[in-house]
Amino acid sequence: MSETESGTAAGEDTRCGFVALIGAPNAGKSTLLNALVGTKVTIVSHKVQTTRALIRGISVEGQSQIIFVDTPGIFAPKRRLDRAMVTTAWSGAHDADLTAVLMDARKGLDEDIEPILEHLKEVRGPKILILNKIDVVPRDSLLGLAKAANEKAKFETTFMISALKSDGVVDLKQWLAERMPTGPWLYPEDQIADAPMRQLAAEITREKLFERLHQELPYHSTVETEQWKELRGGDVRIEQTIYVERESQRKIVIGKGGQTLRAIGEAARKDIAEIADAKVHLFLFVKVREGWGDDPERYRAMGLEFPKG
Repeated sequence: MSETESGTAAGEDTRCGFVALIGAPNAGKSTLLNALVGTKVTIVSHKVQTTRALIRGISVEGQSQIIFVDTPGIFAPKRRLDRAMVTTAWSGAHDADLTAVLMDARKGLDEDIEPILEHLKEVRGPKILILNKIDVVPRDSLLGLAKAANEKAKFETTFMISALKSDGVVDLKQWLAERMPTGPWLYPEDQIADAPMRQLAAEITREKLFERLHQELPYHSTVETEQWKELRGGDVRIEQTIYVERESQRKIVIGKGGQTLRAIGEAARKDIAEIADAKVHLFLFVKVREGWGDDPERYRAMGLEFPKG
């Protein structure tokens, strides 16, 4: 029996805790989460504000189980959906054992990160700073940036990483593991996320949707997994519906002769098959659902609290 197995089986000397990843949109939180967990558990897109709900990625390091909360990017909210996402992000930080602030080293102390550092004063518990994308920033500027950020908020320590290349991720993970509270693990050893597979599959398709149509499609679109059926032989049949707000958007998603929808489906199928560890038969449908951005039920489905007003 391995050291990890013996520790978790006996419930001795194990650690388990929550780490909230917060930052401005496109700081690289989802990319970092996937690197920390070792597989895709959350949507990664060049289009900002794509993470909507708190998606927990679960990672094991030695005797520690670290539950990462990938929060929506924090930004100035304009719409009802925006307000729900920002509220959700800060709630994730307030509830965590440790808050990790991810900062895009290329952008530095800009108008996106400044209010986040200011708001951190209201967050109890330890906080660390993670400078991301250091592979594309001159080394001599990183120390100055770290010093300036630490003057604005009280951080226990600072890590410099490249989430995309996984540089520095191992050291970060080991440091976090040592600082998790003592206690039993909350999830089985082989579980990588607490979001159900249906939700993860929907997130993957939404990622491919944004990758393909990042210019034409607004944020008011969503994907729901309507059916997940395990077939004989281990294959999985999945039916998903892409909801948009207008007929013109539906036509964009389908594309000429259905080409766009087929391309989205094929890209999504490959990634879903990887996390499902099975051959996947994916069927996509596109429907118009006007005003879904003001429907409380849709917010609850995404794990967001419906903001009033």
